[in-house]
Amino acid sequence: EFLCSEAMHGLGIPTSRALALVASPLPVLREAPETAAVVTRVAASFIRFGHFEHFAHHAHPKAHSTLKALLDFVIEQYLPQLGSGLDPADRAQALLYYCCDATADLMAQWQSVGFCHGVMNTDNMSILGLTIDYGPFGFMDAFDPDHVCNHSDTSGRYRWRFQPHVARWNLSALAQALLVVVPNAGIQDSQEQQNIVEILQNFDTRFQHQMLSRWRAKLGLLAHLPEDESLVTDWLQLLARNRVDFTIAFRRLADFELAIAPNAHATSFLRDLFLDRLAFDNWAQRYKDRLLKESSQDQQRKVRMNQVNPWVVLRNHLAQIAIDKAQVGDFSEIKRLRQALEKPFIEQAQYAAYADFPPDWADKLEVSCSS
Repeated sequence: EFLCSEAMHGLGIPTSRALALVASPLPVLREAPETAAVVTRVAASFIRFGHFEHFAHHAHPKAHSTLKALLDFVIEQYLPQLGSGLDPADRAQALLYYCCDATADLMAQWQSVGFCHGVMNTDNMSILGLTIDYGPFGFMDAFDPDHVCNHSDTSGRYRWRFQPHVARWNLSALAQALLVVVPNAGIQDSQEQQNIVEILQNFDTRFQHQMLSRWRAKLGLLAHLPEDESLVTDWLQLLARNRVDFTIAFRRLADFELAIAPNAHATSFLRDLFLDRLAFDNWAQRYKDRLLKESSQDQQRKVRMNQVNPWVVLRNHLAQIAIDKAQVGDFSEIKRLRQALEKPFIEQAQYAAYADFPPDWADKLEVSCSS
């Protein structure tokens, strides 16, 4: 948890930060006895969707007035750009609109680096669009759209490809809570309810736009052409069918050279990641044709791609090695990992092992809410 928030910060993804990690030799019983520790975090705010739900659904007579006070506080303290002097309905809509945009951007960032949160309930969703509550989490190794990082999530509710949908559901729960402070919101088909629906639909539009923009950047594309969506979709499907390492595949794609045939020996560093060579060759030819449509220059494209495709991420096995050492009093691996993850887009020879393929035993690692 200490390392991941710092890793996310290095990736440029909005997050809480780890201020300190205080360890103790005292055992605590989780799924197995583990040593105790407390992480101290800092953030602009730790207010979550769940705070609004709490007051919206509480039976206390002052709960709803407290909800309005919370709404006013959040806007005045953190989001004054949303406007002052607005009536409760306009304030509620302004906050929801902001949350939809911030959450859509955050989901696109998560998806683009293969990050899985693990427990995306409304109490783990930041009102400011930050990544918070690093409980069970994971960066994918082999790409699998249905990857579930939390083995307590037996239904796969929070699998990688579902994360944007869960975020949308959480925003609708926030919307329902905010309706409490909107006059006449209980009236069927009220204008206020219609406004809320339209704001939620904006999440879908913004996420799709942000996600496609990030995929384009990861492929090194500058222009926006209609064929890009299918090129991205087919690339991701190719990765999934061949169980290709997500981070390494995108990083190696930056070295794609237009002057070399996609199936040439010189491209084996990328091609050899795929068991289905013919399928890769077919996609690579399409990719080459697409790059030629915007007069792409290999070196310039490589620089751009390496600025958005990380060289190293906090894989589960790297975290486990650091944990094992820390439990016997050796914190050197935590320090080394933190240093490597501070600059995840820069290749650092002394940390080359961190950017390599995961070992076979990494497949057996399991992370849960009790980890």
